Amino acid sequence: MPKAVASAGAPPRPSAGSLKRAVLSYLLLTKPNIIVLLLVTTLAGMLAADRGGLSAGLAVATLAAGYLCAGGASALNSYLDRDIDPLMERTRKRPLPSRRVSEQGALVFGVACGAVSIALFAVFANGLSAVLAAFAFLYYVFGYTWYLKRRTPQNIVIGGAAGAFPPTIGWVAVTGSLEPAAVFLFLAIFFWTPPHAWALALMVKDEYRKARVPMLPVVMGEHETTWQMLLYSVSLLAVTVLPVAFGLFGPLYFAGSLVLGVAFLVLAARVHRNPTPALTRRLYKFSTTYLALYFLVLVLDRVFFTT
Repeated sequence: MPKAVASAGAPPRPSAGSLKRAVLSYLLLTKPNIIVLLLVTTLAGMLAADRGGLSAGLAVATLAAGYLCAGGASALNSYLDRDIDPLMERTRKRPLPSRRVSEQGALVFGVACGAVSIALFAVFANGLSAVLAAFAFLYYVFGYTWYLKRRTPQNIVIGGAAGAFPPTIGWVAVTGSLEPAAVFLFLAIFFWTPPHAWALALMVKDEYRKARVPMLPVVMGEHETTWQMLLYSVSLLAVTVLPVAFGLFGPLYFAGSLVLGVAFLVLAARVHRNPTPALTRRLYKFSTTYLALYFLVLVLDRVFFTT
């Protein structure tokens, strides 16, 4: 006998394949390739604060909360940029512009991730880390994406502060207090962000121009952009070495931050003198390596050399 036909009003059951695609689309909405680096800095902040004796439970909870915080903010970034993301080659294949995720779905998902993240920080870490996470989340969504991004060529400088919070939040999740060393970790990423982001902006400036996003290379040109990248690279070197003068970090940190900072500065100077696509791309890639090595040196110094 033929199988009974489902009633006309019954919704079709989602297949395993469609469910998998939906989960993957929402995962991509969090921009995991960006979050990985944020989680590395968060974990480094925790390890440095606890000098290697970090509780596995606290680490897992904090990293999960950090992922949801950054992922939710990224989802809302995509929601607010839904009109310009389809215009740029770099972003038009993301889940929202490619219609793999609905606008309403991205909005609800982003808000839900942010709320759960703050609750996890409050329950498993402490109230101060939850407050910092909430501030970073709101600052990125409303301060950077909604307000600054399309209004000023300094958008990435002011708005980029949101990305400087992860190591500080990691430190606070362990200690429960905002100590000077944690502030220096914030400053390190704050001064690292402009040359890193502007190197990318130089490579895709035509896309930003098409989308009418006033990134510095679009508004001020290549020469001014590379000059400001050089100035921020000098500031980065100074602010990363300065903590040693206050006795916050030891000799390994000093040597590592000095070598890495000088290498960053030399490459930024080369880009300023001759901003070819190859050199610009090299600086962009090195900036990511720089940050990972900087925090590795920081953790090793705190565990083995700083009393």
